[in-house]
Amino acid sequence: MRPLVIGTGGREHALALALSRDPSVGEVYVAPGNPGMEAVATRREVDILDGDAVAALAREIGADLVVIGPEAPLVAGVADVVRDAGVACYGPGREAAMLEGSKAFAKDVMAAAGVPTARARTCTTADEVAAALDELGSPYVVKDDGLAAGKGVVVTADRDEALAHAAGCERVVVEEFLDGPEFSIFAVCDGSTARALQPAQDFKRIFDGGRGPNTGGMGAYTPLPWAPETVAQDVLRDVVQPTLDEMARRGTPFAGTLYVGLALTGDGPRVIEFNCRFGDPDTQPVLAVLTSPLGELLFAAATGGLDGVPPPEFGDGAAVTVVMASAGYPEGSSKGDVIVGTETLVDEPDVEVIHAGTARDGDALVTAGGRVLTVTATGDDVADARAKAYEGIAAISFPGAQWRRDIAAEPLGVVEGAVVQEERP
Repeated sequence: MRPLVIGTGGREHALALALSRDPSVGEVYVAPGNPGMEAVATRREVDILDGDAVAALAREIGADLVVIGPEAPLVAGVADVVRDAGVACYGPGREAAMLEGSKAFAKDVMAAAGVPTARARTCTTADEVAAALDELGSPYVVKDDGLAAGKGVVVTADRDEALAHAAGCERVVVEEFLDGPEFSIFAVCDGSTARALQPAQDFKRIFDGGRGPNTGGMGAYTPLPWAPETVAQDVLRDVVQPTLDEMARRGTPFAGTLYVGLALTGDGPRVIEFNCRFGDPDTQPVLAVLTSPLGELLFAAATGGLDGVPPPEFGDGAAVTVVMASAGYPEGSSKGDVIVGTETLVDEPDVEVIHAGTARDGDALVTAGGRVLTVTATGDDVADARAKAYEGIAAISFPGAQWRRDIAAEPLGVVEGAVVQEERP
């Protein structure tokens, strides 16, 4: 198999790494990719929002499978164009990708499918927002309806802050606050059948203890010792399968990754959000402990054959991912800062440096985005993997580097029985 991974970030690097470990996979291509991917894949240039260009590249290199990583090309309908060109494509089409492209649409689907989720109101005026805040109460949860790169949500006890966030958006969804630890599950779907990957938990805010501005994610870990052993299958039964059935009923079957963000409430798992692709950074630890072939799984999903392949398998250990971000993130980012130390970790057997916002300046590796790279480590358990991840972080430096020191130190929401809530993407 010859896969082509579309995207530039840490999620795409993790996918390329996992695909390269699949015995059935030959050469892996990435487009546009980043410097870190060059160790496992061949980079090519492409405009990821141009479906015709992606399809042409796939045909040129003889790709058997196109894997679209980011949400923007999926919402733009790139997967539709690739499939119409006769190339197997992993990722939902434009209409199905509206599960992420519009939070109001996702809520409508969940309601029709009977999926357990927070009560919500869709608002377009200040008066509607104010009424919804009063109805649903504090803490207030206000979400920009469209794509916002993981930063479109405010969770706050300050009503004025909630109103101000809504005022900056064209349309918002105001939700009931879900009380309980958060986690995510990736469901690999072929339109009618789904396979769940191992649950993970990610950390959203920039500073230790869940403080500071919201980000796209500062770290993650798997497995979740505090979660019920059956939680993945419970979510498949109660959330994913009803959603797939409803999307098929509407004539827009969902094939690709259904990212389910959940809160484990006293009444069981309830959905916070849907995304239509693998998450970042929670993809990194999940794929690090995957032991079954990823290429076979994604190709089966892309071609409607998931019922013919076994469920994914995972090792007995754990994995922890820690993000290193550039100076100024998340409000901005510092670019062109020289990164040193990544080369010292190349031969570490349990540690992977996964690039996201990096570039080359001559022979130097430099920062090129807000979240620059992640260190992902595997170990016998979460504590072992965490220690290795932070040893890796200590080996890398660049001016103004930021990282959290508490990733996987305490599971969010279950510290001494208290709820430790971070803002949601």
